[in-house]
Amino acid sequence: MKLASYIADGKACYGVVAGDGVITMNERFGGHAASLREALAGGLLPRIQEAASQAQPDRKLSDIKFLPVIPNPEKILCVGINYKSHAAEHGTEAPKLPNIFTKFVNTLEAHEGEMLRPKASTSFDFEGELALVIGKGGRHIDATDALKHVAGYTCYCDGSVRDFTKYSLVAAKNFLRSSPLGPWMVTADEIPDPTRLTLVTRLNGREMQRSGTDMLIHSIPAIIAFCSVFTPLAPGDIIATGTPDGIGAKQNPPVWMKAGDVLEIEISGIGTLRNKIVDET
Repeated sequence: MKLASYIADGKACYGVVAGDGVITMNERFGGHAASLREALAGGLLPRIQEAASQAQPDRKLSDIKFLPVIPNPEKILCVGINYKSHAAEHGTEAPKLPNIFTKFVNTLEAHEGEMLRPKASTSFDFEGELALVIGKGGRHIDATDALKHVAGYTCYCDGSVRDFTKYSLVAAKNFLRSSPLGPWMVTADEIPDPTRLTLVTRLNGREMQRSGTDMLIHSIPAIIAFCSVFTPLAPGDIIATGTPDGIGAKQNPPVWMKAGDVLEIEISGIGTLRNKIVDET
């Protein structure tokens, strides 16, 4: 099942993607789940699936404006240097524990939305990533049970402003509307093994990154378990699992995103997240 968040008729909605349309869900549960995050918190995925099986799309995809798949997560947690190839291109050893940093909610952008190249820098880089959405919260989650806490998977770009990295990782990773998430979430029952996916990043049609998700240094269960040690995970939380080699900073010469560019992040079994780059005004 594919679940998306979007604007329709001027209202924030969420629903099931079916063919070239969506089956809107946010008014079907007595007002108790006005957003996808609330639906996850209420354990409504089985009811959503049942309702969608008995309904037809009420809007075409071409008639909606996508939102980030979870527009309002409580937390966005990201893993740095988590592909073997990315560690190699940085010339660093694999970290012994997941190297976690956080992103602000206002960094998020939607599928087909505009990523902002900041006025403060021209070194705007891409990091294509597989992200997971927490469905069942928890603290001190055991790795053997961790995948039971995943609602689904989606595409993500960890937009990074490279010349700020040497001063502040928090600043470099938290520029406004730098990090799109989407286009939708594919529920975990359709991706029982997230290590069997292929991630590809393209800039203006040119392939920049390609890797199997089996190349992660720290597995998805290990990441979930580690994050739950220091913070309670909540439904709708986003965890981005890291990027492979091929980032713009390591190209020769470096490749930075600029206004007019189109970035695509495609993950097999999920879909393609597509965004245009514009200059911040």
